[in-house]
Amino acid sequence: MIQQSWDESAARRARIRGCLLAGAIGDAIGNPIEFRSLSGIREAYGPAGATGFVPDDSGVAGRITDDTQMTLFTAEGLIRAHALASAEGAGGAVIAVIRRAYLRWLDTQNYPEPPRQRTPEDIGRSGWLRTHPWLYARRAPGNACLSGLLEGHTPAVDAPLYGGPGPVNGGSKGCGTVMRSAPFGLTGLPARDCFELAARCAQITHGHPTGYLAAGALAAIVAYLLEGDSLEGATLRTLEILRGYPRHEETATALRRAIDLAAGGDPTAEKVESLGGGWIAEEALAIGVYAALAGPSLPAALLLSVNHSGDSDSTGSICGNLLGVHHGDLRLPPSWLAQVEGRGTIAELADDFAAVFHPSAQPYDATVFPQDRYPLN
Repeated sequence: MIQQSWDESAARRARIRGCLLAGAIGDAIGNPIEFRSLSGIREAYGPAGATGFVPDDSGVAGRITDDTQMTLFTAEGLIRAHALASAEGAGGAVIAVIRRAYLRWLDTQNYPEPPRQRTPEDIGRSGWLRTHPWLYARRAPGNACLSGLLEGHTPAVDAPLYGGPGPVNGGSKGCGTVMRSAPFGLTGLPARDCFELAARCAQITHGHPTGYLAAGALAAIVAYLLEGDSLEGATLRTLEILRGYPRHEETATALRRAIDLAAGGDPTAEKVESLGGGWIAEEALAIGVYAALAGPSLPAALLLSVNHSGDSDSTGSICGNLLGVHHGDLRLPPSWLAQVEGRGTIAELADDFAAVFHPSAQPYDATVFPQDRYPLN
């Protein structure tokens, strides 16, 4: 990979930080109001609905869910796959490495705390991300994500995306494919390559074509935004990519509806609800895109994305990913950023990701970025 100038690398690092941090903010704002009706949200918080972080059932505000958890493990898996390919020339192993990252996430859902690591070798096998206790929280993870990982399926890196159901959860197009897929678009690969890698990795747990094509679409939009495209331009260019794949119609129709709805102005929660509840992949993607396009400001767009009767944390997370990569981390509201759970770890992971995939002309000091964070497995 050709090394970038210092300024360009710094700009991409800000976009990568923005993507992961804003995704976590949207997730955390949406978390306490997921499963509530729009009328119930307004009854609890006023006519405007939730206008920032509100406490969840345990009385704590700012806590993230499986959406952010899986996004972070996607990013970690991509770093480890890159390290493996660089060391061994094993580029074809990337999907297997991502699946192992998701299995580490699965451990956070099945155990109350990180494994006890008594030696540096233990830490080396497990990696850095899995050692953070705050990630060991089970907050309504998707059933298909949980069951799909137990199937042991690793899609082939060169398997055609032919439009048929995959062997794992072939009828499922839950939004669990989309909400975890933004990091694929942050790698600097061409948007079509990001699309295909995200779609194949979505097939680890979800076999419905719309489920995995919608995941690919989010990755492609993020890839275009990372290059500096507009939100509308990135979405339109992704629609051109989608046209080349069988069974793309549900995802493409949902994205066109989001674009048209945003162009009409006057963003409202009722318009969000006309796109669906966000429980399935194409609806969650469409709501995230609509809110990002229609919101008059970054905070307003994030609030628009969560105040509806549906999967508020997932739609907030997707909208946050899009807004964050578009604007960078410096545009995020400081008061929200200060409250979001795990923000230090998220920012640190984002910086490691940027150092690996977008190195500057100035070498990144190995003492700052220790390689045992991301073992070759």
